[in-house]
Amino acid sequence: MMVVDLPLYPESAAERDRWVLSQRPERNQLNPRQPYAFHVESERAASGELVPVATIFLTNRECPWRCLMCDLWRNTLTESLPTGAIPEQIRFALSRLPPARQIKLYNSGSFFDTRAVPAADYEAIAAQVASFERAIVECHPSLIGDRCLRFRDLLGGQLEVAIGLETVHPVALERLNKQMTTGQFAKAAEYLREHAIDLRVFVLVQPPFIGPGEALHWAERSLDFAFDCGATAVTLIPTRAGNGAMDRLLQAGEFTPPSLQTVEDALDYGVGLKRGRVFVDLWDIGRIATCPECRAKRIARLAAINESQGLRDEAQCESCGGRS
Repeated sequence: MMVVDLPLYPESAAERDRWVLSQRPERNQLNPRQPYAFHVESERAASGELVPVATIFLTNRECPWRCLMCDLWRNTLTESLPTGAIPEQIRFALSRLPPARQIKLYNSGSFFDTRAVPAADYEAIAAQVASFERAIVECHPSLIGDRCLRFRDLLGGQLEVAIGLETVHPVALERLNKQMTTGQFAKAAEYLREHAIDLRVFVLVQPPFIGPGEALHWAERSLDFAFDCGATAVTLIPTRAGNGAMDRLLQAGEFTPPSLQTVEDALDYGVGLKRGRVFVDLWDIGRIATCPECRAKRIARLAAINESQGLRDEAQCESCGGRS
């Protein structure tokens, strides 16, 4: 197991918070009465059906954790919103989206952080999403508790909570400044399972402090752990720079983005387990596709696996052998 000596990165949580904040560029200017993005996409459901899913990226207060790799803070506010603003954002998006069967309410943080989503809004939010068969929200494991049950009981459909596991590499997870252990993750997952709430998991492919030679191994072990904890779906996220802190690590040679091959192999492994659905986040995936001859075919293959949850033949390429 590789351990990186990183003098530029602080050792204490408080110092890390300050360091991460000091590296940041400006955040985006947002309308607090509107979500910053929304769309409908198709996703393979646990039933095997391909269903339309409405995803709304809510505008709200920044997450209290300063995770090293996070760039979601760019689309957040510095202050909490008043009661009623989040339901107004959802209404704004749904009035402009085509019909969907499931809905994701993603808020660049934790849905059950009351400074981000007021608990007083739960009833109004639940009423707005009552027609959906499944509502998916995201949350830090430390905030999994009674508020999950309160919101679950207001819904007409199934509640699913997405949690960022990131990695089970013990050194890397601690240094990501997420302030979470695998034990805490497992405890939160058990709580959700005991209360009939489905679990979705986010796993980083090649986060900082994990070199290219170990990246696939730790992505595979993280997938194993997620499914051991009862995950019904796992999304693999190719780790990227662009948030200030990650750019600093990239410049210092302490972080390397994953190769497309590593991402492909991690997805193939996860889907091959047949323990649940495994997706790869294709947002800006072209940045790690280096071969101009086969990148389009390989990205299309990943999209096809996402949709079908079945393995596909690897793309052939005379230039790189389909392995660059």
